[in-house]
Amino acid sequence: MDDLDTLTTSLLAEIGRAESAQAVEELRVAALGKKGSITLLVRTLGAMDAEERKAKGQAFNVAKDRISAALDARKAEFSAREMDARLAFEKIDVTLPVRHEAQGRIHPVSQVIEEITAIFADMGFTVAEGPDIEDDWHNFTALNLPPEHPARQMHDTFYLPSRPDDGTSMLLRTHTSPVQIRHMMSGKPPYRIIAPGRTYRSDSDQTHTPMFHQVEGLVIDRDIHMGHLKGCLEEFVRAIFGIPDLTYRLRPSHFPFTEPSAEMDIGCTRGGGELKIGGPDWLEILGCGMVHPKVLEYAGVDPAQWQGFAFGLGIDRIAMLKYGIPDLRAFFDADVRWLRHYGFSASDVPTLAGGLVR
Repeated sequence: MDDLDTLTTSLLAEIGRAESAQAVEELRVAALGKKGSITLLVRTLGAMDAEERKAKGQAFNVAKDRISAALDARKAEFSAREMDARLAFEKIDVTLPVRHEAQGRIHPVSQVIEEITAIFADMGFTVAEGPDIEDDWHNFTALNLPPEHPARQMHDTFYLPSRPDDGTSMLLRTHTSPVQIRHMMSGKPPYRIIAPGRTYRSDSDQTHTPMFHQVEGLVIDRDIHMGHLKGCLEEFVRAIFGIPDLTYRLRPSHFPFTEPSAEMDIGCTRGGGELKIGGPDWLEILGCGMVHPKVLEYAGVDPAQWQGFAFGLGIDRIAMLKYGIPDLRAFFDADVRWLRHYGFSASDVPTLAGGLVR
């Protein structure tokens, strides 16, 4: 037992004097390895009788535990020193100048939203916003689309779980028209707004994505008629495409929320696999019409005193046509090379005076 105490004291002292993690590991092997000094002493227990083995076995276990704890503590010290040294050496200099190739660009969709806003702001429109997650009433019913209406089948809708408190049906809005309803219900007429934002439908191909962008417009006043709608849209399409004499036509159509309704076509040229704005052919660009009296009633507006027009178009499609982008899916691929080519610098602020076309 005296030999065990002396050996333990000696080993603890050597561990305390160790000057590296490697030295600590060598001491561990020398003490607790297969041929270590403590291990060799433990093997002598086999030659003892039961009582002596029991008494001395406990002492050997205590010695092993003390030495193991000292080895672990000393190893932890060296590990902490090494980490401190690495942290002091391996620093990141956050004051380095920004690399030119990492300069950000404004996405074409964001740019076109700003261009559309600038055009309609010049005509006295303000921007209105609403939630992306809508209830069934604002998205369909208030727009003259009751539950049994066949037009609902035209929308591949993302439905969400109903509200647990009142069972209200929830969904991702399929258009930004609910913003018009919410705006009319929030205050008294007249109204003159545009509502740009994200919309969602379960569809995906070269010209459709599950999430896309729309802008809808609404004008409500006492004496608004189709002539006002025509003049407003004429000003818009000629400004957004930068063609002062761009030809257009209004073609009769049907929408549940407008009556009468129309599709607007603009002149284009097709050939050689390319589509250019302006020319003898026709390209559908948006839908529009006079707001249906039922929609005004749902929004709490008296259709006997107030009337107006509404329109809606795809922002992504405008960006594709204006800047020659062939595939809608590339808008959402997050490819820096694509954005570097089609994107805009922060100084490209669209104004009617400065021009909207690069």
